[in-house]
Parts: sequence; C-alpha cells; structure tokens
Amino acid sequence: MALYITEGEVSQLLTMDIALEAVEDGFLHLSRGSAFNFPRHRLPTGQGSYNFMSASAPGLGVMGTKSYSVGGGSSHFYVHLYGSSSGRLLAVIEASGMGQTRTGAASGVATKYMAREDADSLGVIGTGYQASAQLEAICKVRNIKSVRVYSRSRDKRSLFAESMSLRLETPVTAVDSAQACVSESSIVVAITSAKSPVLEGEWLSAGTHINAAGNNHWMKQEVDYAVVQRASVIVADDVEGAKVECGDLVYPVDRGITTWDHVRNLSDVVAGVVDGRPHSDDITLFESQGLAIEDLAVGIRVYNMAKEQGLGKEVSSPS
Repeated sequence: MALYITEGEVSQLLTMDIALEAVEDGFLHLSRGSAFNFPRHRLPTGQGSYNFMSASAPGLGVMGTKSYSVGGGSSHFYVHLYGSSSGRLLAVIEASGMGQTRTGAASGVATKYMAREDADSLGVIGTGYQASAQLEAICKVRNIKSVRVYSRSRDKRSLFAESMSLRLETPVTAVDSAQACVSESSIVVAITSAKSPVLEGEWLSAGTHINAAGNNHWMKQEVDYAVVQRASVIVADDVEGAKVECGDLVYPVDRGITTWDHVRNLSDVVAGVVDGRPHSDDITLFESQGLAIEDLAVGIRVYNMAKEQGLGKEVSSPS
C-alpha cells in the first residue's frame, strides 16, 4: 500500500534541520554517481504550463517525479515516490510546503559551503512565500545576528520583519531600498519573481555571498551583470539545467562576461571537489533553480517518518 501524505502532515513532520540534512545528502549522492537528476520540462496548457521534473537515487532507494501547474489559477504541487528496487509506488505527497522548505534548504547548504565562517549579517530582497524558509535555513548554518529585508510593499516588509523576528528570535529590520538591504550584509538572498535585476553588483562588499533563488526562467534576471562579473566563484545547483533556465547566467555568458566553464555544480562543492570560498574576500554566487533530487531526498525522509508515526492515508497501488 502507498501512502497519501497531506500538506498538514508534511508540516507536522518536516523541520528545516531535517531538510538541510536531506538536501545535502542528495547532493552528495549526485557527486558519487548514486543519484541522477532530470531537469524540469514545461508543457503549454493554453493558460500557463504543466511542469514536471524527476530524479533517480538508488543510493537513497527512491526514484520519482515532482509535478505542478503554473497559470490558470492556483498551483498544486505533488511528489510521487517509487522504490528504486521494487518500482512500486511508495507515496504521493502534497508538496507545496515541502518545496518551500527544500528551496530554503538548498540555499542553506550553499551558504554552509560558500559564505565566510564569520558571516553574521543577512540581507533578504523579497518577502513573499519563499522568503521565510530562506531566512530560516541561513540562520541554521551561520550565527546570524542581524537581518535586513526589503520588498516593494512597505506594509508587507514590515509585517515580515515583525513575524520573523519573533519566529527566529533574531532582529529582523525592514528597510526602504534594496541597496540599504544589501550594502552592510555579508550574506544576501534574492528571492523574488522579478523579470529584471533587483540586486546590483556595485552594492556588494568584498566577501559577500549571494543566493539568487527566486527565478527559474531564462527570460528573467534577479542579479545584474556586475554581480556575475564580480563573483570569483559561481555555483549552480545543476549547470546543465542552468544553461536552460537561469537568465542570471544565460545572458552574461552570451555577452562574454563569464563562461559556463566558470560555473560549477553544487554537488562538487558539497563533495569537496570544488572550493566554495577560496579566499575570505571573494564574492561568491549560488544560482538556485530547484532540482527533483532535492524533492526526493526530502520526500523519502517525510515518507519514512510518516510510516513510523502512523501518518498518511493508505491507498492501493499496483503490485
């Protein structure tokens, strides 16, 4: 019997600590050749797109897909998990909240390996659905003492700062410009749906680490060319996927500002093949598009915990 696991049950089971551990483990399996990722595909629906991505992780005993729709109303995210040996359906997981947490965890893992050890100030551009998980994950991997946040809506950024200050017991301050958010921050997150850059390279101090995590479309850019030009280390969650989806890198490469040879996989950084921060004053950039292996690595943890705790609804599946 397979398990159907709801959003509410996922929220009972999944913590950021578990997601950070699972996502890092997923990237280690990619580096060892015991996991394989298939990039996102988008099929037109007339009102938007149907998106699906998949991975196989024999090292984790799981394979599966994540699928969701965009446009034409609300989006619903689902992860289907199969046993990699048996081929049997293990679970169907409602994955909106799980996706939010794993996206934050990916930035947390990148920050762990790419930010300065003494980095203690964080600037977050964007206060939407994904922003809270970004902030929480980074606070888990670095001793963050102060956070600045900016978004276009004064009311939204003020409410976000107030709620996250209470939630994380860390001072979070709303500021009036993206530059003010960034200029005194040793770690920066761009987590927006912007089509044009919200982060400019001239604002950055030496030693800053950037997580650009908001966009996964080649027609959109969150960071300007100067950010890419100033970055000594550029890492993508998957370089081949970034060549298709990452506008932040596609356009600079086309203009000769950088090359794809300069962009490395996060799996290589996690495995120690690539140094995520060779020098303390390097500016480092992580480009996050989102991978199915992240969903599977977190999803199998959720499935195993649900079984242990008697959560999820059993549904029949083919033998």
